[in-house]
Amino acid sequence: MKGLVMRGSRNIFTVRPETRAGYFPPCFECRIKGKVLKGAGPYQNPLAPGDLVFFEEDPGRPGAGFITSFAERRNVLARLNPRGLSSKRVPSPQLIAANVDLVLCVAAAASPPFRPRFIDRLLLQADSSGIPAAVVCNKWDLFNGDPDIEERLEDFMRIGVPVVRLSAKTGKGMDEFRALVRNRFSVLAGQSGAGKSSIINALLPSAGIKVGGINEKYGRGNHTTALASTVETGAGLDAFLVDTPGIRLFVPHGISSGDLVFYMREFAPLAGKCTYGLSCSHRKEPGCRILEAVNAGAIHEDRYESFLRIQEELMGIPSGGAHDE
Repeated sequence: MKGLVMRGSRNIFTVRPETRAGYFPPCFECRIKGKVLKGAGPYQNPLAPGDLVFFEEDPGRPGAGFITSFAERRNVLARLNPRGLSSKRVPSPQLIAANVDLVLCVAAAASPPFRPRFIDRLLLQADSSGIPAAVVCNKWDLFNGDPDIEERLEDFMRIGVPVVRLSAKTGKGMDEFRALVRNRFSVLAGQSGAGKSSIINALLPSAGIKVGGINEKYGRGNHTTALASTVETGAGLDAFLVDTPGIRLFVPHGISSGDLVFYMREFAPLAGKCTYGLSCSHRKEPGCRILEAVNAGAIHEDRYESFLRIQEELMGIPSGGAHDE
């Protein structure tokens, strides 16, 4: 049979058999047959939510099965494991989801504080993976009118990223959010406490996902969601939403410092057009088109600062990667 991986932990995967839309069939708890999945790639985890797999039932255990293979992926959303960055070894990538239609970069207007440079990194990973992305600024009921937040949200829209100002608590922006995820397989990613689980609960109250509070001492969320898990909305919306654990350090995967300029969308059209071409570091060289764009306001100063930080960090990671709070 063919099915969709909904979640997985310790090489046990919950697989939803492929059926007609709007029907919720019983899922199977599956293990990989032979324990090694051919062609799964260099990832720590061989499968993730969104993977399409082929499996066979275990005749001795009702509701259980064995995964024999998986279908070719359209795309993957991954990150480097931040635990590996402290050693000299090449850090291994972690697969977050596969066959993704939309990456939702979830941030909070307050509690925890709005961190646009974290969003920059998620957008970078989505763009480098060829996956459309949008910014969802949750907890808008707590927004205090901070002009810096509005300025950055407006800049995301200016460079072509959809932005939803949303409150899972009051319902503001939920209609816009529904329209965004309709008929799509979407991944909600962001820092702990931004309200990813609360958004899904507001969209689908029957989901009943556990939510946590904010650590007042450190101004960040407590980890509540333990593993990436997929929620299906059913007929009418026909959406799949992956609720991911909160990320404190996002480490982009598969990007080198030299290629970075090609994956920040407002930088890419200027790549190679500097006086020093692709050799330009975009820091102080005369005739640098990136610096000219920053000075002219075509590239936001904060986005440029993100670029510099990521570039420095990528230089120090063997396979490419970075992190930021």
